[in-house]
Amino acid sequence: MENQGTDDPMKGRAAMNESKLANRSPWIFFLLVYALTLPLWLLSTRVHFEGLPDNLPVTDIGATFVPLLAALILVYREKKGKGVRELLGKTFDYRKIKERAWYGPILFLMPLVYLLTYWVMRWLGFAVPAEWTIPLMAPVIFIFFFIGAAGEELGYTGYAIDPLQQRWGALGACLIMGPLWAFWHFPSMIELGQAPALMAWGFFFTVAVRILNVWIYNNTGKSVFAVILFHAVGNTARSLFPGGRPHFELGNAAVGYSIIILTAIVVIFLWGPKTLARFRYAA
Repeated sequence: MENQGTDDPMKGRAAMNESKLANRSPWIFFLLVYALTLPLWLLSTRVHFEGLPDNLPVTDIGATFVPLLAALILVYREKKGKGVRELLGKTFDYRKIKERAWYGPILFLMPLVYLLTYWVMRWLGFAVPAEWTIPLMAPVIFIFFFIGAAGEELGYTGYAIDPLQQRWGALGACLIMGPLWAFWHFPSMIELGQAPALMAWGFFFTVAVRILNVWIYNNTGKSVFAVILFHAVGNTARSLFPGGRPHFELGNAAVGYSIIILTAIVVIFLWGPKTLARFRYAA
C-alpha cells in the first residue's frame, strides 16, 4: 500500500502560494495605480516647488506611494489586516538574502554604472564637470529615495511581479511591467520639460531597470528589501552625478541609458530569460 502520509509539506505550501498568486490580477493593480495617480498628475500642472532631488515635481512625492496604496487596497480585500501586515513587513525582509554576495550588485552595480557613464561622457567630450564631490546631504538624499523606493516596490515587486512571473516567466513579466512602469513616469517627464528623444531613451532605461530589479529579486530569495535598496542606491547615484541630472542627461542621456540597457542585456544572457536566476556558467 502507498503511504498517504509522505506528502511533502513544503511542496504543499508552495502549491498553495502559487494558487493564491494565480488569483491575483496584476491588471487590476495597474489600473488602480493609474486611476489613483491621475489626480496627482493633474495637480502637478498647478503646484510647483523647487529644491527636491533631481528637480522632481512635488506631486511625485505623493505619486511615489500610489503603487503601495494600490497594493494595500488589494491585499486588504484578499486577507484583511493580515495581508496589510505581510505586505508592509516585506520592507525589511533582508533575512531572505541568504547569499550575502548579492549585496555587491545591490550596493555597487548602479554607482559603477554611473561612474562608467561619467568617464565615457568625459572621453566623448561632453561638458560634464571635471570634479566630482559628494555633498554632505548625501545620506539624507538616500533616505528620501529609500522611502520613495519602498512606496513603489512594495506595490510593483511586493504585490504584482510574482503573478506576472508565474504566467509569463521573468523576462516576460519585465516586458509587461516595464513599459507600464515607464508610461507611469511620462507625465512627470513632461512636467520636467524633457525632450521626446530623452523620453524615448527613458522608456527603454525604465524597462532595463525593471529587468535588473527582478534579477535582484529572484536571486535574493525574493527579498523586496533587496529591490528597495537597489532602487534607492540607483536613484541616489544618479542624483549625485557631477552637475546633477541636467549634466547626466546631456545628449538625451544616451550614454548612461545605453550602458544600463546593455547591462540588462548581459544579465538576460548570463542568467536566462525564464527566471533571471540560473547563471549560465554555474557548476
